Amino acid sequence: MADKKPLILISNDDGITAHGIRTLVELMKQLGNVVVVAPNSPQSGMGHAITIANPIRLYPSDIFGDVPAYECSGTPADCVKLAKHHVLKDRAPDLVVSGINHGGNSSISILYSGTMSAAIEAAIEGIPAIGFSLGDFTRQPDFSHTHEHILTIARSVLERGVQPGTALNVNFPGRTAEPLKGIRICRQANAKWQEVFDERRDPHGRRYFWLAGDFVNFDAHAEDTDEYALSQNYTSVVPCQYDLTSYSMMNELRNWNL
Repeated sequence: MADKKPLILISNDDGITAHGIRTLVELMKQLGNVVVVAPNSPQSGMGHAITIANPIRLYPSDIFGDVPAYECSGTPADCVKLAKHHVLKDRAPDLVVSGINHGGNSSISILYSGTMSAAIEAAIEGIPAIGFSLGDFTRQPDFSHTHEHILTIARSVLERGVQPGTALNVNFPGRTAEPLKGIRICRQANAKWQEVFDERRDPHGRRYFWLAGDFVNFDAHAEDTDEYALSQNYTSVVPCQYDLTSYSMMNELRNWNL
């Protein structure tokens, strides 16, 4: 008899040795058969980059014991592409999950996030997908308070699916003494990083720059955003799509008589 368990593909951008992906593997094993294809080194901030000027290496790994796993020299988007068209070419995954990212990916960070790009790449391929991120930047983050919500959200997506072309961006606040209050469906906050480039000199006197800056939330008083939900100790869920068309602007452009 064919195996009826869901097939779940896991990737991330922190690399195959990250604590967050190990946590996600253990959780997803409760829901189905798991396969991992993840970068062999950290790929944070790569966005939806793909590798086109260099070969991509893919090697089997026993890092998760009896869970089939592969480490990839490419980006998170590369990992999902290779998994879909090479590693799992005989069967499409029922779900792709990415993370758990060490660091938040709320508001504008989705555009820079390798974690979410893996999920969005899956959405492009027509596969339900979720990116999980924890807003904790300490050296040893605690993921334990996220487990229940991860299982709830992943199980719901397996049962109900998502609209075509959509991935869920799920963020958790860092662990506090109080339990998470619940799950909130949100919109992406209108926020951005106000960059500052710190100019420095190397030992040879040559200039270089180090990116720094401050986070500015233009929706600071809005209560329907992911940033607000996280500030109130809720898990935020933002449905995201890769179609970046501004349909309202299309209508305006038609009036320009170009």
